[in-house]
Amino acid sequence: MATLERIRVTTRRGIEGDAFVGGSGPDLVFFHGAGGVTADDPLLTQLADSFTVHAPVWPGFGPDETETSVEDMLDFTLHGWDLVDAFARQDLPIVVGHSMGAMIAAEMASVARNDLAKLVLLTPAGMWIDAEPTPDLFAMLPFEMAEVLFHDPVLGEKLMTGGADFTDNDALTTFMVANARRMGTAGKILFPIPNRRLSKRIHRIGVPTLVVGGASDGLVPPVYIDLWRDSVAGSSTHMIEAAGHMLHLEQPAATATAILNFLSP
Repeated sequence: MATLERIRVTTRRGIEGDAFVGGSGPDLVFFHGAGGVTADDPLLTQLADSFTVHAPVWPGFGPDETETSVEDMLDFTLHGWDLVDAFARQDLPIVVGHSMGAMIAAEMASVARNDLAKLVLLTPAGMWIDAEPTPDLFAMLPFEMAEVLFHDPVLGEKLMTGGADFTDNDALTTFMVANARRMGTAGKILFPIPNRRLSKRIHRIGVPTLVVGGASDGLVPPVYIDLWRDSVAGSSTHMIEAAGHMLHLEQPAATATAILNFLSP
């Protein structure tokens, strides 16, 4: 299985940050969600067997990040395109996004509707149904999130914390500080609700699109996946069983298979 290495990347705007890169084949840019991304992400290591995976770390998500110039939805959208420009060698790259990263990827595809080869949205945030409001993650303590984000919350808590022993005060403090930094950055576009009127622009997406949902997702439930399908012309959907919002961690093999089947010529 391919491995990913941490590198530094600088965009044309001059914003510098980390990225995880590895594999071989066509370029695939992966945009992570509010949970961040690591070099050993099981989905990315599987995709890297078929693609050259580029997984940038959003500003504010690195261990020592101080970058604050990416402040709103337009900033994230344009920064996403700057990252694609920094990585992709072919004219029409492939973009895969998860949750918040999928929301940004959809905004990118709405703004530049023909500039991607294919688009994959994993449990995407960004849409809103008044009758089915999504839970408020910002009102939850970290250990409460596993119930919402995972099919198996016991496994989910271990995956979220990296197996950290929270009886160790130093480990607990490290996790809480990192989680607060991530959620603070995510809050720029997700708080108080993840609705930045993407629904007004989503009709512009003009590339083949796959929307993947988790059958047990408590944050973006299946009704939202149906809304995405109905909103993006010609899109297809795939549901992953025994998976919640963090399907790329909980069911990486099934998620990778769905993506690879969609991306195959």
